[in-house]
Amino acid sequence: MVAVLLRVTVDPPLSSGICRARNLLEVPLRPHRSEPSREALTAIEAEWPLIEAELSVLDAEITNIYAAEHGGPSPMDWRRLRRAEARVTRVAAELAARPVARRAVA
Repeated sequence: MVAVLLRVTVDPPLSSGICRARNLLEVPLRPHRSEPSREALTAIEAEWPLIEAELSVLDAEITNIYAAEHGGPSPMDWRRLRRAEARVTRVAAELAARPVARRAVA
């Protein structure tokens, strides 16, 4: 199966005012998988602590933005953000220190 991507051109338009579309690129489509592969799930599971830590930073930042509109973040809000950022650094270092499973390249 091949997908055809189209580019719409505006100059010169047809006399009817309708723009023409030209073939830009043909890209072969891979069959759609409804679920991630076992390898993808394993990789996500291995990185989940970092994802969770980054979500904590995002949550703390959102709290500070909301607080800025309502009198400003409290010292506890700032502490929460600093702790979340420190956790991201710690977890990223732990993940970087883990041995990487090598796959054979065909």
